[in-house]
Amino acid sequence: MTEDQIAIALNLGSAWAAGSVIGLERSHHGRPAGFRTHALVCLASALLMIVTSQQWTWIGSVPMDTVRTDPTRIAQGIMTGIGFLGAGVIFKDGLSVRGLTTAASIWITSAIGILYGVGMFYPAILATLATIGTLAVFRRIESALPSNNFAVLVVRFPIDRVPPENATRALIEGQGFSLADVSYRYDRADGFFEYRMRIKTAADDGLEALAASLRDREDVTAFKLSHAGV
Repeated sequence: MTEDQIAIALNLGSAWAAGSVIGLERSHHGRPAGFRTHALVCLASALLMIVTSQQWTWIGSVPMDTVRTDPTRIAQGIMTGIGFLGAGVIFKDGLSVRGLTTAASIWITSAIGILYGVGMFYPAILATLATIGTLAVFRRIESALPSNNFAVLVVRFPIDRVPPENATRALIEGQGFSLADVSYRYDRADGFFEYRMRIKTAADDGLEALAASLRDREDVTAFKLSHAGV
């Protein structure tokens, strides 16, 4: 093998390995874009950058003064195109948006592939380690930090047994919630009055406790409690 062939193999192999390791973390947590997706993204980015760095081998004998090239345009095209793949893993689940971290991991994996493709191993290795650390270690730190649980509550009462708003607020706040954005719905035809509100609590089991409390009330004909993103 020639020196150039060894360098190409090293660049592609490094990109493939880095993308695979990042993808393993995503697959371990059941994400839609996992091991194979990240490996291919990183490998493809490196391959396209190798095409740029080895451009004189396919341009051939074209006179130098007739050729104008800009290697950074390939990198720009890769990062723009990867946005479409990232958008494919982002989806809305009720009022929450999921897949943002996986989309970001695809994006950074593509950038890492570009670095491996042009042979910038030092920043590429640092970025690979930082990415794995962010996805794996930061997950534990994030779960240990105190946080609020946000939800949207819709609770329905029969028209002839509608509690006043302050009583409804007291019911919700008594479960450790704070309220915001209260709205109402009145339906004479179906015979119900509905409160809709955005609520939050710091308790991990707060939503479960609130659901149990509402389920036991005879004046509540229906309710819906949905997690909400912020």
